Amino acid sequence: MHPSLLILLVGLLYILAFGALSFVRRQGLSTRFAVEGLIVTGIGAALHYVSVLVSPVLFLIILYLVTMRVRLLVDLGNWLTSRKQYDRALALFRLALRLGPDAVSRQIVLINRGVTQLRMQEPEAARLTLEEALADEKVRPGARYLAAGYYNLGLACRRTGREAEAIRRFNEAIDALPNSIYAHAARRALKNKDPKGFRNP
Repeated sequence: MHPSLLILLVGLLYILAFGALSFVRRQGLSTRFAVEGLIVTGIGAALHYVSVLVSPVLFLIILYLVTMRVRLLVDLGNWLTSRKQYDRALALFRLALRLGPDAVSRQIVLINRGVTQLRMQEPEAARLTLEEALADEKVRPGARYLAAGYYNLGLACRRTGREAEAIRRFNEAIDALPNSIYAHAARRALKNKDPKGFRNP
């Protein structure tokens, strides 16, 4: 098989695999993800065609870093949040938002930024961030992220004196994914007026 065809095959299989995973998660295939994947794959194949050889493994790593850049920054931001390096985490979330995320990735960034703000004891900022994240009902990042977003929004509402709204958000967390840790935490929050947990998705 010609090396450029191998690169094309690797790129297309990567896009199809992540597309299938997105459908399993009920997120749908991101157009931006597919376009970026095809562009990187086309560049890789073109380089091979003009005899600039790139290892298929290296190509796959580059493809992953380009298409998953926002999710990787979110993971790193969450790691920093878990170590109470909040300012650095927020800086990474800001960077992720500037790197052209698709609608689902943007929502995931905002949910995690809201959790970090909750951990910083800034419930009003967290409430505004999480409301922005969950405002577009057409965007669905997956049940786990929705449950996390609604649960943490419930905490933010409770800490800003919006108890009726908090109860509604806790119930939405339960409805989003009934057997998740967020649903269990939401049920405890409905029984307990002062839940302590802030949970990243």
